[in-house]
Amino acid sequence: MPKLRGEAFWRETLRSAHYVVAPMVDQSELAWRLLSRRHGAQLCYTPMLHAQVFLRDANYRRENLYDEACPEDRPLIVQFCANDPEVFVQAALLAQDYCDAIDLNLGCPQMIAKRGHYGAFLQEEWDLLQRMILLANEKLSVPITCKIRVFREIDKTVKYAQMLEKAGCQLLTVHGRTKEQKGPLAGVASWEHIQAVRKAVSIPVFANGNIQCLSDVEECIRKTGVHGVMSAEGNLHNPALFEGRNPLVWEMAEEYLEIVQKYPCPLSYVRAHLFKLWHHTLQVYQQLREELAKVKTLEGIVDVNRELKLRCQEEIANQKEGEKPKEGLPFFHWICQPYIRPGPKERCKENGANEKGARGKRALEEEEDGNAELLSKNKQKKKLRNPNKSFDPSLKPKYAKCDQCGNPKGNKCVFNMCRGCCKKSAFKATADCPGHGLLFKTKYEKSLSWQSSQRVIQNPEVSRRGDVDVGETAVLKEAGAS
Repeated sequence: MPKLRGEAFWRETLRSAHYVVAPMVDQSELAWRLLSRRHGAQLCYTPMLHAQVFLRDANYRRENLYDEACPEDRPLIVQFCANDPEVFVQAALLAQDYCDAIDLNLGCPQMIAKRGHYGAFLQEEWDLLQRMILLANEKLSVPITCKIRVFREIDKTVKYAQMLEKAGCQLLTVHGRTKEQKGPLAGVASWEHIQAVRKAVSIPVFANGNIQCLSDVEECIRKTGVHGVMSAEGNLHNPALFEGRNPLVWEMAEEYLEIVQKYPCPLSYVRAHLFKLWHHTLQVYQQLREELAKVKTLEGIVDVNRELKLRCQEEIANQKEGEKPKEGLPFFHWICQPYIRPGPKERCKENGANEKGARGKRALEEEEDGNAELLSKNKQKKKLRNPNKSFDPSLKPKYAKCDQCGNPKGNKCVFNMCRGCCKKSAFKATADCPGHGLLFKTKYEKSLSWQSSQRVIQNPEVSRRGDVDVGETAVLKEAGAS
């Protein structure tokens, strides 16, 4: 059967999907996808998978895709991050029988993507991206899709999208933020960029960004003309978003935990989902927040969820007539609803910013006494474990740097290097470095001595000739024999 392309692929294989659950690292696993599908999602992506790890590690493949094969979980798109055409295609070939398309992640803006050189940090390397998509389009039996972030300039974003389409991309998801817009700097996604891309390409386009409820989905489709809308944060806080409902949190949490019993996943995934679902309630019941963070078993998480439910039901029973939600929330905290990230100014206030606007935990580093109220949460925990610990940067030990790489060098290294660089240099020069416990020269000399002794044992006549050095004689004999 020929591979479907563009509109035909979206219409027939993806069943004209309008409501899409985004690929989310450690969050869009099978159990969550099944929950979302039950409540209106028409298409789901796997979490972002690392192509190189997927290619070399059978356990990684089994845990992240093979063991999760489920007839209910279709249509499904598998997303990879990659920066090498061959690696990307080889990984995709191992995944193509378990999905309906392969997606190349060109949108991840996180530091890990910068270090690994993938995601949004490939968006300037058009030649590389063309080669990756051209090869994938040629070799794979399923279509290749891409998820991108925009450039500041609309024109450049449009040219970027057209380049990907020309290379063979069959569906494009556009996140309407630049790679710099993340965390407290996320701001509002630009639907104007998405609309421009939709008009400029002939392949289907999904929009991503600013989706917190069903009315946002409808407005986005109306304003941009896209084929579908993808949600990440909105879906995590309300998996019934695409149904247009705001259910009780414990209903979604209990249903999710039941699915996890049938389709297990790492406990960290489950915990993270409950932190999102119960986000507003956990601001009220801080003790239960701590318990959820510390619990070590799925049964323990179920118990915490049950206790949160009981607390909320008790609060509902004691509720006064006409009482309104607190903290400016549209609904009471026990109802699934969006979480609006605070902007930079609000985040600074939360962290205890100084008068100049610097973040509190940075301001703390200028304080010699280490005011605990200005510490980050991690540093506060360290302070509790060790009250005498100081976070004053002037008291931190200063390390001399390695001559090669800039890492701290060994104090007694004869080469003035860190251990890794020292090992390479010592091996190359057949030298010793007692400071790092590297004895290449010593071991080499011992091996020569042992070889000489072996020759003496094999040639006892040599030992009776005192006028010539034993080792030298053995060498001369070998030379003569040759």
